[in-house]
Amino acid sequence: HLVIEAPFAGELTIGESVAVNGCCLTVTAQDAKCMSFDVLTQTLAVTSLDGLRPGSLVNLERSLPANGRLGGHFVQGHVDDTGRITDLSSRGQDHRLEIALPPGVARYCIPRGSLSVDGISLTIAELGKLAAVFWITPHTFEATNLQEAIGGQRVNLEADLLAKYVESLSRPPGPATEDL
Repeated sequence: HLVIEAPFAGELTIGESVAVNGCCLTVTAQDAKCMSFDVLTQTLAVTSLDGLRPGSLVNLERSLPANGRLGGHFVQGHVDDTGRITDLSSRGQDHRLEIALPPGVARYCIPRGSLSVDGISLTIAELGKLAAVFWITPHTFEATNLQEAIGGQRVNLEADLLAKYVESLSRPPGPATEDL
């Protein structure tokens, strides 16, 4: 069970989706100050949410309303895998963020493409075989949980939706998933 204090908690309804560090969760209870979620064992196994502690700073994003403005990258809140912060260093007013990528996420990354890191949709500035570098503006650093991030920390990663669809459509027809 996860309870988060948020200024918009009172506007939510039971069953609404909210992305917490990039992981889409369903509101199970709410009041004027807090929202609650049931977090499955499977969710904890495949995301970084198991590392949250009381008082942890998290990134929150409400679902886009059908009449909403699209002002960034497409992010669904469906975590593909986790990575690790290998560098978060100050460079003047900016910050350099380097993330070690698992192969299953790296395959969808291109220079100047997008990758969601803990729900923050970022542009890849530099790309290695299994690492991506992002340059973080002062506003993004101050408005997200990056201000408390440390080296070695696990982060949730969501690869570009269009890249995943292109790969899927490029495969020969057949079962969409492994036999269960």
